[in-house]
Amino acid sequence: MAAVLTRDIVKTFGEITAVNGISLTVPDAEFMVLLGPSGCGKTTFLRIICGLDQQTSGDLLIGGRIVNDIPPRARGVAMMFQSYGLYPHYTVRNNIAFPLRTQRLPRDEIEKKVQWASQLLGIGHLLDRRPRQLSGGERQRVALARALVREPTALLLDEPLSNLDAKLRTSARQEIKNFQQRVGLTTIYVTHDQVEAMGMGDRIAVIDHGRVRQVGTPKEIYDDPADLFVATFVGAPPMNIVTHNGGGYLGFRPENFLPTDMIENGAATEFSFRVDRSEYLGSERIVYGVMDGFDSKQPITAKLPPAHVAAERIRPGEWHPFAVKNSALRHFDKNGNRTSRH
Repeated sequence: MAAVLTRDIVKTFGEITAVNGISLTVPDAEFMVLLGPSGCGKTTFLRIICGLDQQTSGDLLIGGRIVNDIPPRARGVAMMFQSYGLYPHYTVRNNIAFPLRTQRLPRDEIEKKVQWASQLLGIGHLLDRRPRQLSGGERQRVALARALVREPTALLLDEPLSNLDAKLRTSARQEIKNFQQRVGLTTIYVTHDQVEAMGMGDRIAVIDHGRVRQVGTPKEIYDDPADLFVATFVGAPPMNIVTHNGGGYLGFRPENFLPTDMIENGAATEFSFRVDRSEYLGSERIVYGVMDGFDSKQPITAKLPPAHVAAERIRPGEWHPFAVKNSALRHFDKNGNRTSRH
């Protein structure tokens, strides 16, 4: 296992800059998530680390060694692709063994490693089946076993759960995270799904237009976004943003925007809020509307406990006094960057 470090990595395709000066440190055994919208450059960045794409400039270090000119096979990393890339005419055993056979390892050593990886991922009973006979989750574990059988120093995962249905994604997230913690493998995981990012990452690097906008723990990313992009990309519903005095912006999370009689302890700022519609979602009620005296960049939302008396009496078309604790307000300057003011 080894740390991964990049220094000002740039990748251009003609006049298009896909990766624009990313410097990132992933310590040994950390689970780092690269989170961003489609086309933001996160997969290209992952392919540069793996060696499938060559950076235009910048340095890449794995385990303290510069690997800029080292071929993919010699970098000691393994990459698992979104499509899994399993060979349909091979058995599970042969799919897992494939990277070892290209290294011309002895047959008994290959079998030993295949057994180790398959047992580690609980697919030993599937070794004689072919991919078409497997469920989506089983194919995912086979692809992971094939990546691990080389005993890499770092594991790179590119949207590995995107082909699974919602229910299976939940269990697969837990399986991957539990496995990573058990073996302590340095892992870089690409996704556009913030639920995956928040639930799995030790830290998250939020990427947009080829740049890292913020790196932090899930709590840091959610509670203290560095700029308006992070604030509105992370969270469902996203952070509310309204124009503030002097052309800056004021932000607050929907769960912190509450009827005034639900605010307990601490100084708060009150707003007049007109409710346009309300959604009952079982565990919560989402209320949509507008705030008096502010221009909003998006509809204003509040997330309320569904059974609270204050939530029950809210009706569409009515104005209500809402408030946010001052400690939950976030301020951004006119360029969209977070200020230190609370």
